[in-house]
Amino acid sequence: MLALADRSADWVDQALRDLEQAEQSMQAARHEWACFAAHQAVEKALKGLNLALGQQAWGHTLTRLWAVLPQQDWQPPPPEGLEDRLRLLDGFYIPTRYPDSYPEGTPGEHFGRLQSEQALLHARAITEWIRAALASRR
Repeated sequence: MLALADRSADWVDQALRDLEQAEQSMQAARHEWACFAAHQAVEKALKGLNLALGQQAWGHTLTRLWAVLPQQDWQPPPPEGLEDRLRLLDGFYIPTRYPDSYPEGTPGEHFGRLQSEQALLHARAITEWIRAALASRR
């Protein structure tokens, strides 16, 4: 069996770019894209964390990407309410992109600044924590 290359830093670097895109989308009032990019940032950061721990994780459900991680004594500890934050961000994966997620209207009509601010708040906290957790392992 081939060992996995540790490309966790690449995944986290891309997560940071996705966070930048989320911020830019929010500033441009493209709140649906801000929410989706925030989700993507956390997805990539969690996949990077999985790689750093020697396993590859698949899928897009953040709560699952967290649940499959081996138990750790995390340093620093995860942000308070991590699983609830992940659940909130998971809710942005599909409806931010597909008009048929709603009885009528486009995703752009259903997402506003409040949602994108919340998405960015939680995505930043989680992504920064993952960066710090990875740094403490080196």
